[in-house]
Amino acid sequence: MIANYLIAAMVGIMLFFTVVVAPTVFKVLPVEWSSKYVRSFFPKYYASLGILTLISVFLAQSPFAQYLLMGCATLFAFTLFYLTGKINQAKDLGLDKQFHILHGLSVAINLVQLIAFIYLLVVSL
Repeated sequence: MIANYLIAAMVGIMLFFTVVVAPTVFKVLPVEWSSKYVRSFFPKYYASLGILTLISVFLAQSPFAQYLLMGCATLFAFTLFYLTGKINQAKDLGLDKQFHILHGLSVAINLVQLIAFIYLLVVSL
């Protein structure tokens, strides 16, 4: 039961950032400021959601939910410790094609995690 509350909170965080924060940051702030903000924000985003996901692994009631959550936690770690650095490096070096591919991968991973969390909430009802 507590795992569901954590998962619901993660869904809210992910949707709020995607729908409200990111579009606002890029509309309101100059490019150099929005880039600094995003680079500072994402490591905290991935770390926080990764930790909440790990906690949920231990609180989940079914083995399937635990495996799915462990997969999501692993993806948060991969994105935090590997992919984010590669995305920043590609941007810094002006490698636009590589940047767009890596950024697209991070978006796809985030979407898969969001779908997994929503699925876990729906099947628990």
